[in-house]
Amino acid sequence: MEKVYDLIIIGAGPGGISAAIYAKRAMLDFLFLEKWLPGGEIANTYEVENYPGLNNVSGAELADKFVEHAKELGVEIQMESVDRVDFKNEIKKVVTDRGTYLSKTVIIATGASARKVGVPGEEELSGRGVSYCAVCDGALFRGKTVAVVGGGDVAVEDAIYLSRLAKKVYIIHRRDQLRAAKRYQEKMFELANVEPIWDSVVTKFNGDEFLKSVTVKNVKTNELKDLELDGVFVAIGMDPNIDFLGNELELTEGNWIKTDAMLETSSPGVFAVGDVRNTPLRQIVTSVADGALALTALQKYL
Repeated sequence: MEKVYDLIIIGAGPGGISAAIYAKRAMLDFLFLEKWLPGGEIANTYEVENYPGLNNVSGAELADKFVEHAKELGVEIQMESVDRVDFKNEIKKVVTDRGTYLSKTVIIATGASARKVGVPGEEELSGRGVSYCAVCDGALFRGKTVAVVGGGDVAVEDAIYLSRLAKKVYIIHRRDQLRAAKRYQEKMFELANVEPIWDSVVTKFNGDEFLKSVTVKNVKTNELKDLELDGVFVAIGMDPNIDFLGNELELTEGNWIKTDAMLETSSPGVFAVGDVRNTPLRQIVTSVADGALALTALQKYL
């Protein structure tokens, strides 16, 4: 007979790791799958200021602490990419690039990825001046001129970080005020080498082998202008990582996985935690809490 796990956790970000820690303490027989980097997107965050008890810790350091904690408890993270799932029956099926696994329950903790602008030149110049991770690629633009596209917390954090490396940083935002937390805004506006470009959107990324400029459109006047840049960092939000999901679960607007108060999805025995679900706040602390809550609900289901 094929082995049937108590639980399969898909995704080793903060939510998945939290669930794994609780699953290990509950002595469940579970499989923990991650396709890329254990620790999740927080590894790309320069500085985390709002995680209780760890003031001013880097995202990479916090991600490492999460992974170390899990491994010290004996949690094993298996590096496999999930291709598809089947949640129609009581026993759930998870198909990866290496095999097929069966489980009584599943926790989806696959998070979200950076949203793209979706204009000409973006795909061609991705990795050639167009980036979605300031912490990963910022050092490549030391002493150069760059721009950040966006107006939320991540965009402003990126602008602050890049100001320490680049000669000049523009922040391009479609409105005349930022959406970021006031604390971040105050820090950014104090920086002499950061300049906002209000009421504007990027309509084209220009360059041959590497980015040379972006075409910016003022949404109020429709005026177009080319802004010469060495690099652009896109920070306009996230989309859920659900390519493997098919039509197995009910989704909300924006394709976030719909969950109830106990984080159970439309399929009994399948739970979703962290950034991939319909949540009013996508933060490390909420993902960690989700993992604990889902595991508690899952034990009652079992």
